[in-house]
Amino acid sequence: MTATAPAAAATVHEHITDALKTPSLIRLGDNVVLARFETMKVYAALGAVRTLLERGTIRPGQTLVDSSSGIYALALAMACHRYGLRCHIVASTTVDSSMRAQLEILGATVDQMPPSQDLRLDQRRRVERVRQLLAAHPGMHWMRQYHDGVHYLGYREFADFVTDGLPDGPLTVVAAVGTGASSGGLVESLRGRGREVRLLGVQPFGSVTFGSDGHSDPDAIIAGIGSAIWFDNVRHHLYDSVHWVDFRHAMAGAVGLLREHAVFAGLSTGAAHLVAGWESARHREGTHLVIGADTGHRYVERVFARHREALDPAGLRPKEITSLDDLAPPWSAMEWARRRWSGQEPVE
Repeated sequence: MTATAPAAAATVHEHITDALKTPSLIRLGDNVVLARFETMKVYAALGAVRTLLERGTIRPGQTLVDSSSGIYALALAMACHRYGLRCHIVASTTVDSSMRAQLEILGATVDQMPPSQDLRLDQRRRVERVRQLLAAHPGMHWMRQYHDGVHYLGYREFADFVTDGLPDGPLTVVAAVGTGASSGGLVESLRGRGREVRLLGVQPFGSVTFGSDGHSDPDAIIAGIGSAIWFDNVRHHLYDSVHWVDFRHAMAGAVGLLREHAVFAGLSTGAAHLVAGWESARHREGTHLVIGADTGHRYVERVFARHREALDPAGLRPKEITSLDDLAPPWSAMEWARRRWSGQEPVE
């Protein structure tokens, strides 16, 4: 008979965001734990909105606007719902009808970009649309999730959660780079408390963030993990190593996670799971924490309905490189060594 864990004390939350922001910790291996979120960016949105209200930068009733490919949009709409603010989202073409319906019911107004297979064009169109809105409505506040460091602040609470939930000792965080705020905010806070933490960033091919924009992925940039434009919130010096993973390898990780552990999560989580499996086998010390930013619902047709096509993660290995000149699909890994980024090569 399998032992049953003792029941946790029940908590009645005052708002849904309090329930959503805290992840479940799930063991994936002897030295691998998944932090599985429904919507991770609730931490970023709540922390940013609360701080901006406290500073007097924004006021109740004001309209907050930002561009998003999905989960930040929902997190910001929920934060506005909680704090009595209006919300306007300039949505990527990748935002589906389910997400859009939730945003509209929460009271957000939505501009969605026209269908496009070019996510670089989609991202630039969104930024251009935000600028048009600000010119027409100067009372709006642009949240600038890609650039404003205020989005780091909410992850201090996540750092408290990790400190309480995981044993002391070396910690390796494996996470999609994305806007930089989630992985950077967590690790910066943990290191500030004196904890030994390595940060492994996961990128798609085609992203400018760590210099893979010269490479294309036939299945396009993986939403939420890379970028076609520069993000000021990516603090390159926080990262110890970087893995570039194509769509098919991320798909292998996502399908493998569901098959092996019954965890239904998005492509960025799948890519991080794949990377953590390889890294944890080579570095047995301490704990590897995989960041699972959202569920797999956005990827049902594109990924999970095609599960029979998925590669076997056990047979996949990265090409280990020492220079971006050697970067190549489908999976490359490089020691970044906390160097800054000049836009051409890491600099000491």
